[in-house]
Amino acid sequence: MDTKFARRTERIGRTTCSYWRAGKCNRNPCRFVHIETPSPPAACGYGNTAYSYGKKPHSSSENTPKYGSKKALLRDNGDRGDATRVAKAFKKSSPRICKYWINNNCVHGEQCLYLHSWFRGDGFSTVTKLQEHKKVITGIALPVGSDKLYSGSTDGTVRIWDCHTGQCAKVINLGAEVTSLISEGSWIFVGLQNAVKAWNIQTMSEFTLDGPKGRVRAMTVGNNTLFAGAEDGVIFAWRGSSKANSPFELVASLTGHTKAVVCLAVGCKMLYSGSMDQSIKVWDMDTLQCTMTLNDHTDVVTSLICWDQYLLSSSSDRTIKVWACIEAGSLEVIYTHTEENGVVSLFGMSDAEGKPILFSSCRDNSVHMYELPSFSERGRLFANKDVALIELGPGGLFFTGDESGLLMVWKWLEVPKVASS
Repeated sequence: MDTKFARRTERIGRTTCSYWRAGKCNRNPCRFVHIETPSPPAACGYGNTAYSYGKKPHSSSENTPKYGSKKALLRDNGDRGDATRVAKAFKKSSPRICKYWINNNCVHGEQCLYLHSWFRGDGFSTVTKLQEHKKVITGIALPVGSDKLYSGSTDGTVRIWDCHTGQCAKVINLGAEVTSLISEGSWIFVGLQNAVKAWNIQTMSEFTLDGPKGRVRAMTVGNNTLFAGAEDGVIFAWRGSSKANSPFELVASLTGHTKAVVCLAVGCKMLYSGSMDQSIKVWDMDTLQCTMTLNDHTDVVTSLICWDQYLLSSSSDRTIKVWACIEAGSLEVIYTHTEENGVVSLFGMSDAEGKPILFSSCRDNSVHMYELPSFSERGRLFANKDVALIELGPGGLFFTGDESGLLMVWKWLEVPKVASS
C-alpha cells in the first residue's frame, strides 16, 4: 500500500495542474505542479532532423511543419529539458492569441504558450476594440464626410458607432441576418435574405430593393450601378430612377453562376464575380454581358480585388492568384501564391512610401500582410476567429471584423494610400 501511494504521489508531483494552466487554480498548496513540465525526449520521436525558423512561415512545403507547431519548436529548440525556454520559444512561434490575456487574467506572463499581442510587425498599432456584435461581422462602412461607422452582422443588427467616442450610438435590429453591407455616397446598402435595404443618411429615407433569391452575400457599385450577388448565383443590377416610389430601378439580372455569388469587384470597366461554383466571371459593365469565365481555382472563390491593371483572387483552395490581361483582352494567371490555410478575404492598399501592401485573411485566425510583388511578409494581425473583412478608414485608420463579432480599429503610424482600381 505504501509503495503504491508513493508511486501515485510521485506521478502527481510530475503533472502540471490543468487549473493553473487555465489561470483558475485556488489551491495552496496544490498537489500538482505549477510549472510547465517538458515532454520526455524519447516520446518526441522527431529524430535528428533540423528545422530553421529562417524559412518563410507561409511556406507550403509538404515536409515543413506548420508555422507555430510544437514539432517545429522542438526541432528548432534542441533543448527539451528546459520548460521555460520551450514555453518562451513556443510563444514566439504560436499564431494563436491567449484567450485569458484577452480578458486580462492570464497568470503565465512570459511563460504563456500563446500570444499576448494582437499583431506582429512595425508601422501600425491597435486603437480600440469594439465588441458588441454577437456573430460574424459581414460589413463595415464609413461614409464619406460622416463621423459615424456602420457595421453589420449575422446577429441581425446594424450598429452605428460614434467615431469620436468609440461608443455604439444606435442599434438597428433588422430581424434577419445581415449578410453584406457597403456605402456609396450618402447611401448605406444592407444585404439581407431576398432583399437589399437602401438607407440615405442625409434624407433619412429608406427603400427595399426586391428581386434577389436567398442571402445577398456580396455587393459593389460601379458605373452608377449597384450590383448584388445572391445565393442562387444571380447578380442583380440597379440604376438610378426618377420614379417617385423608389430612386432605384432594376435594370438587369446577370445569370451564369451555378452556385452562390460570394464576392464582387469592379475595375477596368469590368465587373468580376466569384462564386461557390469555383469560377470567376467577367462582365462588361456597359452591356452587362459575360465576356469570359475563369476556372483556375479548385474551391470557393472567396475574394476579388482590382489593383491597377491586375486582378487578384483568393480561394478556399489556399491560393492567391494574380491575373493580367495578356492578349485580345483575355486574362491569365501570372503568379500563384499558396498559403497554409484557406484564404477568407483580400484587401489592398499602398503604404506611405508607395509600396503596395496586400492583406490576406486566412483560416488560421490571422491576417498576413505582404509587400508586392515579392510577397515578402510585412507583418501579421491576429483575431479571436477568422477575419471576415477589412476596410480602410480616413487618417490612416483601418478596420477588421472577425467571425466572433469583434470589430478592431487599427492605425498606420504613417498615413497609407488606398490601392487604386
